[in-house]
Amino acid sequence: MVRAIILVKSPKKLIAARLRKVTAVKDSFPTSGQFDAVAIIEVTELGEIKDITTKIQKISGVERTETMVEVQ
Repeated sequence: MVRAIILVKSPKKLIAARLRKVTAVKDSFPTSGQFDAVAIIEVTELGEIKDITTKIQKISGVERTETMVEVQ
């Protein structure tokens, strides 16, 4: 299992709820600061993270993302 955190910049108020609809997103919540929401994802293969990030970037209102992969 590979876990990652995706930080999302979006002016949309309900972006965290939209993120929860994406497959592999286990949790999502709004944040204050440079990014507006966080998505926590779990996938079986490292390469799947790119696919999930691409899906998130296609959500209306998403301006940019930054991904951090858990290191064990």
